[in-house]
Amino acid sequence: MLFGLQPPVYATPDIANGKKIDEQKCYACHAKKSGFSNGDMIYTRSDGKVKNLQNLNSMVARCNSELRLDLFPEDEADVVAFLNKQFYKFK
Repeated sequence: MLFGLQPPVYATPDIANGKKIDEQKCYACHAKKSGFSNGDMIYTRSDGKVKNLQNLNSMVARCNSELRLDLFPEDEADVVAFLNKQFYKFK
């Protein structure tokens, strides 16, 4: 048995930080994409691509990577937690 090796400890996502990041880095782009000046509409549209928590994690990671948002993994987790609580409500 190896001593001193422990699995990584992940902090509980910070929903307030996720909301702040969404407001600062996501909302304006989503408002533009929706065409209605409402960034939240992208999360609630009927033809949405996000069908489960795994999809939500992937979409946040994709936006972070492709748009070069410079979010750390824990920031991504915070955004996912905020979006899930606010809009998706996946278990």
